[in-house]
Amino acid sequence: MRLRTIVILSVFVAFWLVGGMTSMAKGKEFVVVIDAGHGGRDPGAVGRVAQEKNINLNVALALGNLISANCPDVKVLYTRKSDVFVSLERRARIANNANADLFISIHTNALPKGKIARGAETYTLGMARADDNLEVAKRENSVILVEENYEERYAGFNPNSAESYIIFELMQDKYMEQSVSFAKMIQGEFKTTAKRLDKGVHQAGFLVLRATSMPSVLVELGYISTPDEEKYLNSKAGVAALSKSLYNAFEAYKERQTDVKDASQPVVREDRPKQASAKKNVVRKEAVQVPVFKVQILTSDKKLAVKSPKLKGVEADCYQEGGLYKYTYGETTDYNKIVKTRKEIGAKFKDAFIVAFCNGQKMNVQEAITLFKKNK
Repeated sequence: MRLRTIVILSVFVAFWLVGGMTSMAKGKEFVVVIDAGHGGRDPGAVGRVAQEKNINLNVALALGNLISANCPDVKVLYTRKSDVFVSLERRARIANNANADLFISIHTNALPKGKIARGAETYTLGMARADDNLEVAKRENSVILVEENYEERYAGFNPNSAESYIIFELMQDKYMEQSVSFAKMIQGEFKTTAKRLDKGVHQAGFLVLRATSMPSVLVELGYISTPDEEKYLNSKAGVAALSKSLYNAFEAYKERQTDVKDASQPVVREDRPKQASAKKNVVRKEAVQVPVFKVQILTSDKKLAVKSPKLKGVEADCYQEGGLYKYTYGETTDYNKIVKTRKEIGAKFKDAFIVAFCNGQKMNVQEAITLFKKNK
């Protein structure tokens, strides 16, 4: 991938993001969401006889059955249990609404015709530093192109634009350590239990992982584009070995997390009476926040002249962030209007996307949209 002096950062938001603690910290029940990638009108990668969506679902259901049969203290949820289409937004929302402790997204890899590869790999959220990782992320994220109003729903994210993924370089996932730990367990099980070629643990910009608010991984079971791999992935033996590998990793991860949780619990002393608080509850009226929406058209490592050809005749505003100069067009408190503005300016800047500010400070776009709807 060529180096560019000017890059366009395409920001995608973590919609329906639920902050705070997971259900494991709230109660005894551990909740795991199993996500069978693709489905319905989206077949995913296609082999000679099999389709990715069916392989993913077979392994997802087998994994869920193993957990349900052996872990009575675990609640298993699925993003889909049949051949139906589910948007990436909806998949993440299912996990977030359930306050899940773990999210496992199951997929099958593929390469262009004529290329051969074998083995399983597991991804966590991050920047796709290798071109191969970026291509995997592009393929899995391209599902949004068959969704209605995807441009508006994903704030202008373009799954086929390399620039869109630069934003993941700036993201810090607070569940990264747990996600990577689980991913390593999965790869270890793939190698020993399923006897799969270990292609390692990687990071890439997967939208479905970015939108979940718990430890999460995306698994690529193997290559449907390689004939012998396709045969294995589509077989009962293959499904059994892969689901057993995932189950073993899940059981080890859950046990470790439970141990960590138990060790972190404070000791409650019964010999000290509780002291009643003398402070009275004070009700404070919060100021109404009014977000301002703009369209970011480009980013530069140097400040551009007003008549710079890179601005294409557009009168743009500029703000600085992370040592970069970022140029925006338009300004409104009406989100619906900024969506129209982005579509209009898209003729000149195809990777333009919406950003939001409140009281002069940049803010999360989804939070800004929520505020806009609330204040209407």
